[in-house]
Amino acid sequence: MKIVFMGTPDFSVPTLKYLIENHEVVGIFTQPDRPKGRGKKLAPPPIKEFAGDYDIPVFQPERIKTDENVEILRDLDPELIVVVAYGQIINREILDMPSYGCINVHASLLPELRGASPINTAIVRGFKETGVTTMKMDIGLDTGDMLYKKIVKIDDEMNAGELHDVLMMLGVEVLKETLDNIDDIKPIPQDHKKSSYAPIIKKEMAKIDWKDSSADIYNLIRGYNPWPVAYTTLDEKRLKIFKATIEDIKSDKEAGTVVNFDKNGLLVQTGDKVINIQEVQLPGGKRMSIDKFAAGYNIENGMKLGE
Repeated sequence: MKIVFMGTPDFSVPTLKYLIENHEVVGIFTQPDRPKGRGKKLAPPPIKEFAGDYDIPVFQPERIKTDENVEILRDLDPELIVVVAYGQIINREILDMPSYGCINVHASLLPELRGASPINTAIVRGFKETGVTTMKMDIGLDTGDMLYKKIVKIDDEMNAGELHDVLMMLGVEVLKETLDNIDDIKPIPQDHKKSSYAPIIKKEMAKIDWKDSSADIYNLIRGYNPWPVAYTTLDEKRLKIFKATIEDIKSDKEAGTVVNFDKNGLLVQTGDKVINIQEVQLPGGKRMSIDKFAAGYNIENGMKLGE
């Protein structure tokens, strides 16, 4: 099948690889190069880097919805457009262009978790399962008719980076199943009453409120690892927290109070139980396990975090 691919991050790469190996990819659209790192040097998106190994034209428009880009797409004349985490809204003129329309590979079990951060949000909200859904795109935000979906259980210790990698590969399976049966699949309309949304992530969303329950804080830590990383303040410094466990104990201390600190963990009272912090990072320092952190940093019992 003659396909145009639209995608940007690492999550999109395995799907593009599958399409190149099994179909005729005639064009690739991705986001423009963006400043990255401390030096703010322009860096290409992962899709562009991957596509450099193939003789396929790559387009990086700031806005896909221009007459020029519509004309480029008409000249490419795709039978299908596949979209995986592209990062731009596609207009009706483009959606209606290919004979098979536009298919989106979305990392949730639609209609739940439409929007920008379905992987992180599934963990932050304590979901026990999620998955990947392909849908026939329309002009709404992830509102199109569903084509095929597969479910994944979310392990209690899984973080967002680990779930990302599972769903990234599952997306290939789901798209393959969709394309193999594209003439026979009966699209299923979404039940909009059951919809929920996963917001664009902002760094401040990862700030820990120690008055929250231990389960909510634990899910926040997992859901924002590896980015933007859950954090609190310690001695007026931002302390990033990458890993923790919930202890089945409750002290009489106020939420945010350090109950105990040694090489085995940093125990902090939450709104109910105690969280045992296991992996941290201070500004300018390295990410480290709590035993190494304890060897070089003293925190007195009774100190309050987050102040």
